[in-house]
Amino acid sequence: QVQLVESGGGLVQAGGSLRLSCAASGRTFSSYAMGWFHQVPGKDREFVAAISSSAYRTDYADSVKGRFTLSRDNAKNTVYLQMNSLKPEDTAVYYCAASLTYTSSRVNPAYWGQGTQVTVSS
Repeated sequence: QVQLVESGGGLVQAGGSLRLSCAASGRTFSSYAMGWFHQVPGKDREFVAAISSSAYRTDYADSVKGRFTLSRDNAKNTVYLQMNSLKPEDTAVYYCAASLTYTSSRVNPAYWGQGTQVTVSS
């Protein structure tokens, strides 16, 4: 299995940037596809971005495409979500996720981090 710990959340003004990190434990990080989801109170978790184990493929929700960039450093067991041009609607708890297949990383991850709060003020 893999254990995930997110960091980098905080309060920023609209138009600002944040860089979220997800540190993974274990020796098999490079085998996992990774994803980011976010959730607001009363709503289901929503897909934000995913990256394949080799970083060959990336996908983004339409709402963040062009603003967010997902990358990974397998040597450091870490994935990053660079969030630019943040909007108040981006306010949510952001969760890192890991899956054994790229498809499941987007819709049904096997493992989740604890989440990190991102708040964008207007």
